[in-house]
Amino acid sequence: MRLLRSSYRPEHFDGNELEFRVFGPKDFISGSIQSGVSLFVYRVMAEGTNRTPGGRRGPNGRVQRGELPLEAHFLLTAWAEDPSLQNTIVGWMMRTLEDTPTLPATLLNAVWSNVFRPDEGLEVVLGDLSTEDLFHIWDVIAEHSYQLSVPYVARVIRIESLLDREPGVPAVERSFAFGSLGPSQPGNEGD
Repeated sequence: MRLLRSSYRPEHFDGNELEFRVFGPKDFISGSIQSGVSLFVYRVMAEGTNRTPGGRRGPNGRVQRGELPLEAHFLLTAWAEDPSLQNTIVGWMMRTLEDTPTLPATLLNAVWSNVFRPDEGLEVVLGDLSTEDLFHIWDVIAEHSYQLSVPYVARVIRIESLLDREPGVPAVERSFAFGSLGPSQPGNEGD
């Protein structure tokens, strides 16, 4: 939302003032935005394509447990009484996110500092949500008052552990057994 708010210029919307808010389910019922954009997270799940990264070294010098890689699925919803303004908002917000596909740590840390390391960022891409699923979400949260919405995914959100990794016992010896198959074992009938 901070990216959209900082990119917003009233003159691009015929002087209309836009609001930018993060929504929970109850906010959809109240309809508290006249014109603007809301962000609603509807699913958080494990990000399965990346290998689970090892933990970092903590302030005590010990290695922390591995990070939990997640992705957040969310809807950006355009609000406006005039359909033309609503369509303009959707096109503008999609173009803005397409122009900045990776959110840098400086932007992500604007509300709570030091959550993201300076070398971290989040990739924001268009999501995949069927029309049926989209309408189902609106049926549940807003009692049939659909507004134009676009699904997005933020990935990879790495949640670090506050626990240290338990030290393992070092391997000091390996042993291998070699042998041949005897005549009574399967796969050796021709001998």
